[in-house]
Amino acid sequence: MTDTLDMTVTYAMHNALRRELRLLDGVAARAGPDPRDVLRTAGWELFRAALYAHHSAEDDALWPSLRQALRGHPFSLVRLEAIEAEHAALARLLEAIDKAQTDPDAGPDLFGELTGSLVTGLRGHLRHEEEAVFPLVQAVLDQEQWERFGRVHAQRIGADAARILPWLLDGAPERTVTAVLEQLLPASAHRTYADRWQPAYAEFDRWGTRVELTVTRF
Repeated sequence: MTDTLDMTVTYAMHNALRRELRLLDGVAARAGPDPRDVLRTAGWELFRAALYAHHSAEDDALWPSLRQALRGHPFSLVRLEAIEAEHAALARLLEAIDKAQTDPDAGPDLFGELTGSLVTGLRGHLRHEEEAVFPLVQAVLDQEQWERFGRVHAQRIGADAARILPWLLDGAPERTVTAVLEQLLPASAHRTYADRWQPAYAEFDRWGTRVELTVTRF
């Protein structure tokens, strides 16, 4: 079956989140005496901001349209409800991680357990969403419904586009970069992305690992 809806932005976001999960996993494993220092990095802040923008757009603009389109299809609705439950569980896990940062009774072991659960849980969620729900989106949503979700998604990113867009496209193929910029950024801002946002991001050591990597190289 040929896809009728262009899901390039959504897949790019999923791939970017997977990339950051790999980095988060590695940074947490190499952390010093207090692994909670990971939460004080710009990498964590940017990861949280992008994940919130993506999930909140799905919750507010995609799942309601999909739920309406799936009326009378109880088994498909159950698949959607499982994804919604995963969103809620991940949100609670993020809240627990935030509390562990400041709670004096939450030691490094608890923090390690929570971040490990986040890495495992979000990886599984992304795969589950792609396998179980994306085919439903392609099958039952029309172009107008999908474009509405795209507009909301772009709006949620918009306030922080100068940071999130280069982050989103880090390592992406050129065709993906072109498609995402066309969908999320006005043509008048493409030069700003190329001349300012992307070069600034390229110099940005968001997880604080470049010194470590340089030392390790020798």
